[in-house]
Amino acid sequence: MNMRNIALWAVIAALLIALFSYLQPSSQSNASNKISYSQMIEAAKDGRVDRVQFKGADITGWYTTGEKFTSITGSYDYVVEELDNAGVDVTFEDPASGFNFASLLTSLLPLILIVGIWFFLMRQMQGGGGRGAMSFGKSKARLLTERHGRVTFDDVAGIDEAKEELQEIVEFLQDPSRFQRLGGKIPKGALLVGPPGTGKTLTARAVAGEANVPFFTISGSDFVEMFVGVGASRVRDMFEQAKKNAPCIIFIDEIDAVGRSRGAGIGGGNDEREQTLNQLLVEMDGFEANEGIIIIAATNRPDVLDPALLRPGRFDRQITVGNPDIIGREKILKVHMRNVPTAKDVVAKTIARGTPGFSGADLANLVNEAALLAARRGKRVVSMREFEDAKDKVMMGPERRSMVMSEKEKRLTAYHEAGHAIVGIKMPATDPVHKATIIPRGRALGMVMQLPEDDKLSQTRQEMTSRLAVLMGGRVAEEIAFGEENVTSGAASDIQMATRIARAMVTRFGLSDKIGPIDYGEGDDPYRPTQVSQDTSKHIEEEVRRLVQTGMDEARRVMTEYRDEWVAIAEGLLEYETLTGEEITNLLKGVKPERPDDEDDKPGPSSAVPITGKKKGPEGDVGGGSPEPA
Repeated sequence: MNMRNIALWAVIAALLIALFSYLQPSSQSNASNKISYSQMIEAAKDGRVDRVQFKGADITGWYTTGEKFTSITGSYDYVVEELDNAGVDVTFEDPASGFNFASLLTSLLPLILIVGIWFFLMRQMQGGGGRGAMSFGKSKARLLTERHGRVTFDDVAGIDEAKEELQEIVEFLQDPSRFQRLGGKIPKGALLVGPPGTGKTLTARAVAGEANVPFFTISGSDFVEMFVGVGASRVRDMFEQAKKNAPCIIFIDEIDAVGRSRGAGIGGGNDEREQTLNQLLVEMDGFEANEGIIIIAATNRPDVLDPALLRPGRFDRQITVGNPDIIGREKILKVHMRNVPTAKDVVAKTIARGTPGFSGADLANLVNEAALLAARRGKRVVSMREFEDAKDKVMMGPERRSMVMSEKEKRLTAYHEAGHAIVGIKMPATDPVHKATIIPRGRALGMVMQLPEDDKLSQTRQEMTSRLAVLMGGRVAEEIAFGEENVTSGAASDIQMATRIARAMVTRFGLSDKIGPIDYGEGDDPYRPTQVSQDTSKHIEEEVRRLVQTGMDEARRVMTEYRDEWVAIAEGLLEYETLTGEEITNLLKGVKPERPDDEDDKPGPSSAVPITGKKKGPEGDVGGGSPEPA
């Protein structure tokens, strides 16, 4: 298709150049050699004109030097008489004899070019796809074959429940009679729901690969056009193609682009989208049966889909494809490590424990970053150190060692981060400290990462109040170490995150005795009051302030009680810049970290259990990295 477009544009350019070159010299020549009637007669009397040819009112002549000239006259008799008296050879030519195909083509060429360019642009606007101008309403679904790489369930890990649900579809496509003889009918559609990067598209391809049937793929946005009726036409054409290749699978990615609820609400009032959705509903479960055609769709927003699309008979099953647990992450890492040469010290389970909340795409990126780091360091295999450094880069951002920090700024950052670390160690129900650093990363000047030992699905009140104390530890550390007048803006993101957690505790989780178990949070629930009374709003703000202030008081108590340990961590950060969780524990026992001279700033893999950290805002840093309440 691209070569065709290039060739067409080349032909158009060549025709334009030919037309320009054909007309330009002629016009310039005529303009420079055209003379008046009087000049021609005067030249003839002087004997400078050799011959003249008449063609209607136009006169073409040649001087005795061979140079050509043109003129025009209105009276033949007088001109001919004057030219004969001057001894000029005069000839006549019939005006009609000058007509030929070349002159006709020259006159029609601009019109032909305009029509050709218009036709070409219309094809481009209509998405020609190599099927001519009538392909405007044709489906854009692509048929994937073995050439695109066959994917099976062996290439998909960490979503065992989703694979079990889809296994029935595979078995039906392989042996339909097994289900039909018992009167069973396979679901017509399966909707894959989950956050981005969890492998919904890969799972759909694995179903087609296992069943070894044709696999059509299309995006929800490919149906929608600016002209009403085009999307519905493409839906009909897609199912016509599928019937010819049945049994087969149609995969619609991001179906919420075309399947949003009709009428009022989000995205309502779009005639083209609604007609496309109506046609899709009819094709999936209408009067005509589409035997052997199974629809698999994926979306991140199942809440905005039309109810008619989700009813039994259309998308009978909603399969949740969520972020994997520790076992799933280990399996996913092993899949992505197949083609990566790893050292003997690389243990997928250890990496999986340190990456809670990671999706399949995140883990693939982690393995790729580790491989790139090993390549830059000139290694033949990827070791555990590369995976640790890659994990830190993904979680906290790349190091900015070129950033110049004054000694005062560096000291303040060290005591700030040490405040987070000591509160995280001494408060109950907190996650273990994984790493503390005063090396700028991303937008943060320093960071303390806390990683949970196990995957967390919920948080207790004690865990959230302890988290508030950890977040406020940096601000309190600045006050105690340098005085209130020297407190900086570095705790901006800590305060923002603490306020968000405290507000969620009061308005969403019902953890305030004064407000009670009432939901005052923002959301799409139509039964929730859009506004609260002034008194209630005042009580909410007071409770949020009380929770944050209590956390700040707890942090002050810890740092006052364990001041020596806090100062030891701060001085250790000033000396080593980065401390792992194990090194911090040893430092509090009086044991200094032991590092080779060439790795003072790059500690090796820590035996502490790792987890995600949060990045700071534009001016602040982050205390810890345990997930905030959701």
